[in-house]
Amino acid sequence: MEKNLDFEKNQRVVTFLNREEVDFLDKMGKDALFTTGVKLSRAKLIAWLVEFIKRMNISGEGIKSETDFDNKLNQICQKNILNHPAGHGR
Repeated sequence: MEKNLDFEKNQRVVTFLNREEVDFLDKMGKDALFTTGVKLSRAKLIAWLVEFIKRMNISGEGIKSETDFDNKLNQICQKNILNHPAGHGR
């Protein structure tokens, strides 16, 4: 019998977040629960953030600190805002 290999095998990732970061993820999950009826887990939110960054084609090239990462994200966001101003092309 042939096995279906179309599924993704999830990997466990352990991360250390500070209280503010955990509270932020918990608030997002609760906001979703109260507005949609679906509670989002911390793990799901983190996975979605990773997928979002992947879609933005961000690499680790040149990043050696949180500041470098912030700067790279800000540059990409500003570039996207300039290329897609509000109300145009929608």
